[in-house]
Amino acid sequence: MHAVGVLDLGPFQHLQLRGGFTLVEVRLTAQPLLDPLDRAATAQTIIRASRFHIFLRADLDEREMSVSLYHEVLEAATVAMEQLPAAVVQLNEGDFEQAAQAAHRRLGMASPETLNQMLAEFGF
Repeated sequence: MHAVGVLDLGPFQHLQLRGGFTLVEVRLTAQPLLDPLDRAATAQTIIRASRFHIFLRADLDEREMSVSLYHEVLEAATVAMEQLPAAVVQLNEGDFEQAAQAAHRRLGMASPETLNQMLAEFGF
């Protein structure tokens, strides 16, 4: 059993995602995370072809982890996809965050099913 208020990351390990992607791992880290502009970040994703490795700040609460997973998966899929679905072509960093917040509100806590549902809604 996982601690109260912490999202169980087990179901996200080696997860097959829509669009031919694999979420290889999702890990918590105490290391400071930076975005590409060297600003503090809540999460970081390493993309190797169609394989994603997501690192989440260990001090995030369950809601922040959920929103971060939606955000990172949508952004990584957009970056890694050669032929982008029309729904994501014009998205910028702020748009990814808004989409992640909306997915969390609409679909609930991130899960393998809801991550794939979000990707389907964006045309992956």
